[in-house]
Amino acid sequence: MTGQNDGQSVVIVGAGTIGISCAHYLSKMGLKVTVIDRGKLAAACSHGNCGYICPSHVPPLTEPGAFSVAFKSLFNPQAPFRVKPRISPAMWNWMWQFAKRCNHQQVLTVGKHLQAILDASMDEYRDIMKEHAFDSEWAENGLLYVMRTKRAMDAFAKSDKMLTEEFGVTATRIEGDQLPNFDPGLKPGLAGAFHYTGDASVRPDRLNQQWVESLQGSGVQFLEDCELSSIEKEGGRIRALVTTEGKLEADHFVFAMGAWSTRWSQELQCRIPIEPGKGYSLTMARADSQPKYPMLFPEHKVGVSPFENGWRLGSMMEFAGYDETIGDSRIQQLRDSARPYLVASVDGEAEEKWFGWRPMTWDSLPIIGPTKNLHNAFLATGHNMLGLSLAPSTGRLIAELVTGNQTHIDATPYSPSRF
Repeated sequence: MTGQNDGQSVVIVGAGTIGISCAHYLSKMGLKVTVIDRGKLAAACSHGNCGYICPSHVPPLTEPGAFSVAFKSLFNPQAPFRVKPRISPAMWNWMWQFAKRCNHQQVLTVGKHLQAILDASMDEYRDIMKEHAFDSEWAENGLLYVMRTKRAMDAFAKSDKMLTEEFGVTATRIEGDQLPNFDPGLKPGLAGAFHYTGDASVRPDRLNQQWVESLQGSGVQFLEDCELSSIEKEGGRIRALVTTEGKLEADHFVFAMGAWSTRWSQELQCRIPIEPGKGYSLTMARADSQPKYPMLFPEHKVGVSPFENGWRLGSMMEFAGYDETIGDSRIQQLRDSARPYLVASVDGEAEEKWFGWRPMTWDSLPIIGPTKNLHNAFLATGHNMLGLSLAPSTGRLIAELVTGNQTHIDATPYSPSRF
């Protein structure tokens, strides 16, 4: 893939999984790549997530009834999907745009666009793992959706039917009495589960660390603690980035700043309607009785990820701005929500308590592509809860768009120009 782009340079702002993936594909196409980050490499939303690679996660957040849930959360500080009351015109405009899209037709339309990039990313991940053999706990064991009550099981069965009929995504249904044999980490007495066997999982911090090391070995430069201060522009192009580590010039610039992207909307002369959706996770030491499979508990909005030397609980969607606190009540809520499902004790000492801001768009689609007014500026952001799942295809799309090559999937649905 190298050759025609040799000598061209690109600076990527943001060293999360998305930025790392962009670096991977741009480097393969022969560009000189520099990646900068305001903090440590892959330390934000890319670090402590549950590690799901989920082609089954086709339905967007804008499903019927989602706004009603968000509105009710204004009056419930413990809601897993919560909007914290605050004065923010941008946030309330975001919520209004989100509410307008909470309908069945939007689920189908957006779902098709998500499916295209999810499936493409899964193919890319398989190629990456085959090529590099990262020791990142990659496993194609599927994702288990576990229900506690018959009512929830019946409701999820309708969603599963829609996934099959509209998107061709199928799951294996497991009745409650079969669950303890399927995964001994689950308590008896649960209603049942649906197993989406086409999904995969990975330990995200290990993947990112080894991916960065591999890219450094192939000549990609990474600069930590390098904060973007301003953008120098000339003639409808970016000339240079002014950073805390000096000025960086390049032929092309990619902005993969996740939930921070919207703060650079004015400088980039384009709309970037992203709100930070705060999520939490709790990582504990390995337990003999921990689950075998990655799983979700839809009734309580909790995810569980088993790792070789530990396991992780993750949950919440909190629209509270850029709040950097980790409240004890939220961590306790994580434990209490998982307790009814798991044999392993959820009260063990935490190896890590973590939060991250997901970059949420009001239409549930990522923002990938060139900006309208700056001809050498590209966005790779707004991946909502699917950043890890969508990273490879995003990186490949950015590389194809930067170099003017044919894209492997239609990039139009993700274009920044839709806003």
